[in-house]
Amino acid sequence: MSTPKELRYSEEHEWVKTEDGKARIGITQFAQAELGDIVFVELPEVGDDVQANEPFGSVESVKTVSELYAPISGKVVEVNGELEDNPEFVNESPYEKAWMIVVEPSDSSEIDALMTAEQYEEMTQG
Repeated sequence: MSTPKELRYSEEHEWVKTEDGKARIGITQFAQAELGDIVFVELPEVGDDVQANEPFGSVESVKTVSELYAPISGKVVEVNGELEDNPEFVNESPYEKAWMIVVEPSDSSEIDALMTAEQYEEMTQG
């Protein structure tokens, strides 16, 4: 299972990619594999505030509905609208096509507190 080294990870299996002072967020390959086939994704609106460790949306698979937890706090500046019509992107491409939201962080030190790829792999394989 690949865990991109340039990303940071939360204990709730979200990934964060920092780009131009913003944070792109999605769920990890490990999470989508555990969930099974994703059939629906519910995301916040642009302009919404998200709080670290609080739910910001949900994914529904054939097995279950799981909440998505914000790895950092901030304002949603972009939402991946393609996931509404193509929830299968979460299974097919969790790190590229299936990003979920872009957040303008309210405290960038929260990103530094997230796990590295090595720490995340250790957690999921432990």
